[in-house]
Amino acid sequence: MSNVGQTGLKPDAAAKELSPSALKHCCAAVYELEVAKLLLGETFHPGGAKLTERLGGILGLTPRSRVLDVAAGKGTSAFFLANRFGCEIVGVDYSRRSVEEAEAAATANGLSQKVSFQCADAEQLPFPNDTFDAIICECAFCIFPNKQAAAREFMRVVRPGGEVGLSDLTREGALASELDGLLAWIACIADAQPLSAYVALLSAANLKVRVAESHNNVLTEFVNRIRTRLLAAEVMVGLQKLILPGFDFEAAKTIAKYALDAIGEGKLGYAIVAATKAA
Repeated sequence: MSNVGQTGLKPDAAAKELSPSALKHCCAAVYELEVAKLLLGETFHPGGAKLTERLGGILGLTPRSRVLDVAAGKGTSAFFLANRFGCEIVGVDYSRRSVEEAEAAATANGLSQKVSFQCADAEQLPFPNDTFDAIICECAFCIFPNKQAAAREFMRVVRPGGEVGLSDLTREGALASELDGLLAWIACIADAQPLSAYVALLSAANLKVRVAESHNNVLTEFVNRIRTRLLAAEVMVGLQKLILPGFDFEAAKTIAKYALDAIGEGKLGYAIVAATKAA
């Protein structure tokens, strides 16, 4: 991945040596790339729209809900939630380019009255206290350098009685060294936490956790789909029908292989966590 390589650090060293700000920029830059959509599909998280719908249902979203989508990317989940539940969505993302593309898509799809986007840091949200009825954050909390700060911000901007919902990668115990570098961080693996840790982080921010569900099967499907798309993309590049300058197929295939092994060993999984702010 060319944007990663520009750090000048080896992948296994970069995650340890980059500042939190640089890590955020690096992750945002990679998810801006067209290759991310090529490998991950329309939704950049396991479970796709089906799991987003499950999370929206757990949070009790209605047409009266005002929802903050943290790390909204190019708006896929925000658009789905607005159409499915009729709610108002404000999406925030660290990537300005992703925000611009999401805004353009909202206009093109006639959703600009229901869905809006802005560039923001999840650890320093630019909203007053008690602004939203619900917050949703999919497959992104695990890559925030300061998860405690993000959890506190979620607590601050959700209204009393409001809901916070995460869907994210879970990690139990030590992983292979191949899953501990910068590329693995960007792939949401390197700093994923046990389900109990996500519960503890939200609880420490004075949010009352009421739902914690495992959805490990969606992660297996997700990684297998990536492996298939990697193979197809590599063939297309070899036939000169696709150009992906600087993309490291070997590194990506290695991460996918070891991730699938870790899932089989019960070390990697996927989960939903929902919590409520005291009324």
